Amino acid sequence: MDGGRAVVRRPDVPLRSLLPLALFFLLALVFPFLPLGERAEYLLQIAFFTLVAGVLALSWDILARSGQVSLAHAAFYGLGAYGFALLSKALPWFLAMPVAALLAGLVSLILGAVTMRLSGMYFAIATLAFTEVVRTIIQNLPEATAGGANGLLVPALLGGNARAQYFLAFGILLFTALVSLAIRRSRLHHAFAAIRQGEETARVLGVSIVKYKLLAFFISSFLAALGGVLYAGKTFFINPLETFSLANSIAPLTTSIFGGLYTTLGPILGATVLRVAEEILHNYIKTGYLVVYGLVLMLSILWLPRGLMGLFKRGKHGGDV
Repeated sequence: MDGGRAVVRRPDVPLRSLLPLALFFLLALVFPFLPLGERAEYLLQIAFFTLVAGVLALSWDILARSGQVSLAHAAFYGLGAYGFALLSKALPWFLAMPVAALLAGLVSLILGAVTMRLSGMYFAIATLAFTEVVRTIIQNLPEATAGGANGLLVPALLGGNARAQYFLAFGILLFTALVSLAIRRSRLHHAFAAIRQGEETARVLGVSIVKYKLLAFFISSFLAALGGVLYAGKTFFINPLETFSLANSIAPLTTSIFGGLYTTLGPILGATVLRVAEEILHNYIKTGYLVVYGLVLMLSILWLPRGLMGLFKRGKHGGDV
C-alpha cells in the first residue's frame, strides 16, 4: 500500500502465449483470399458473423472479469445497431459507427450507476429488465423515427461489398482483442480480479470499486455496440424483437464460458467453434439441430470446466491469453 492506495505491479504476459492468438488472426486475414469455390459468398458471410460473435463474446468477457454477470448485452448490441441506422442518415458511416458505440457506452454508465449496489443474481435480473425496457421503448417509438415494431432499414456498410465488410469486422475484432490484451497488461487486470474475488477485500487493497466497475461496463458496452453496428450494416434491416432478443445476451455469455473465461483467445475460439458447429448442424440436421447443439454445448461445459482454453498448457507464469 502507498498512501492508502494499492501498489499493483504490471502483469507479465509471456510472448509465446500470444502465438495461438496471432495464428488465429493470420488465418482470418488470409481466409477471403483462399480458393473457396462456388460457395465463397456463403462462406464469407458465415465468417463475417463468426467475427461478430467473437466481438460480442470477448466484450462480455471483459465485463465478467470485474465480477459482473450481465444480461444486458443485447441492449447495447441493439443500441449500437439502431444508433448507427439513425445516425447514418446524417453522418458518413465511419463517423456514425463510433458515435453510435459511444452513445451506447454512455447509456451503460447510467445503468451501471443505478445498479452499482446489486450483485450476482440481482444484478443479472436488473440488466435483463433493462434490455426489455429498451426493447419496449424502441418498439413503441413512432415508425417515422425508428421503424416501430415493424423494423428499420439500414444503409449497407461499405456499399454492401462483402469482402470489405469482412475486413471491417476483422479490424473491429482485432481492436477488441488489443483492448483485452491491454487490460491484461495494465493495472486494470488486477483491479478487476480483486473486485471479482470480493469487493470488501478490494476496498481494503485500495481499489475504487465504483470507478473500475463503471469502466468495465463502458468498455464492454462500447465494443458490444460496435458488434451491433456490424450486424445492422450487414443485414440492411433490424427490428426490436430480434435485435434485443434474450439470445443476443445469452450467446456471448455461453460462448465465453465455452471458450474460457477471463482470456482473450478463449471467447474468440469459442465463438469460432460454436458458430461453425451451429452452421454445420443446421445444414445437416434440419429439424431439432438446436437441441443437438445445446446438448453438445452442455456436455462440453461439464467436461471442460475451464473451457477450450483448459486444453492449452499454462505458461510458467500461469498467463492465459
